[in-house]
Amino acid sequence: MTPVVQAEELSRWYGIVMGLNNVSFTIAPGLTGLVGPNGAGKSTLIQIITGQLQPSSGTLTVLGQVPWNNPRLIQSIGYCPEREAVPKDLRPLEWLGGLALLSGLSGAAAAGRCETVLDKVGLPREHWSKSMGQYSKGMKQRVKLAQGLLHGPDLLVLDEPMNGLDPMGRQEIANILKNLAAGGVSILISSHILAELESLCQDILILNWGRILASGSQREIRTDLKNWSEELSIQCDAPEKLARCLFDAGVLLGFDVGPEEDSLHIRVKDATAFYARWTGLLLESGVTVQAIRSQSRSLKNIFDKVTS
Repeated sequence: MTPVVQAEELSRWYGIVMGLNNVSFTIAPGLTGLVGPNGAGKSTLIQIITGQLQPSSGTLTVLGQVPWNNPRLIQSIGYCPEREAVPKDLRPLEWLGGLALLSGLSGAAAAGRCETVLDKVGLPREHWSKSMGQYSKGMKQRVKLAQGLLHGPDLLVLDEPMNGLDPMGRQEIANILKNLAAGGVSILISSHILAELESLCQDILILNWGRILASGSQREIRTDLKNWSEELSIQCDAPEKLARCLFDAGVLLGFDVGPEEDSLHIRVKDATAFYARWTGLLLESGVTVQAIRSQSRSLKNIFDKVTS
């Protein structure tokens, strides 16, 4: 699969401050999440990908081309910045129409394209006649997303697209992004809302102090982590009996019978081996299980483990 973004020994510094420090990675087509604490280098990386900054050393290509000083490639990249950049005195069709004309579309084509992208991002038509200063945070986010899609990009880069949205608004934006990805648009999302990225993105890029700490699917990252232990919570009718059976089988690193009478918490080192034996061990124990869930597979747990 041809990478959408590929970096080789990429660095960017500002005087003596390192924004990115000799990073190499690839971003595959589809939905990819970019995560990291403040100051990790996410903004620097986004600016290089979108052609706003030139690397100090190393290389980065987008769709096989260098983005710096490359207007033809930039036409294939959509970008939604974190800050609210919509003019409050204009209506969305006026704002987007002007941008469409600047991108080279004719008047008729610009008008049609603006309506298409506003419908695609789910901005109700009854709000199109209002100035954007009257819009809620979620409506402004939709206009920004429409702006990024206006020229039909192959890669869409989003900086904190869920910021400030209520749970329903985040779910609506997530559904829009899934539909875009299903239609062939590759999307890179930088966000602090890890729960959204966990359910939305097939790949994750974890950045800290200008270095790539981990990349790939969540499962691949967990597999690569040293000292990773799977933590499970099991609701059953005889937690002590089940704990003894699992302990005797040698599949546990540790366990804890919870204060509730039907609660067992376990830690296993080799999750794949554990799940391969789980059914047989459960039948052997004779214990009835009502529920089992992982407590350590969330993106937040992975992020905390990697950055620690």
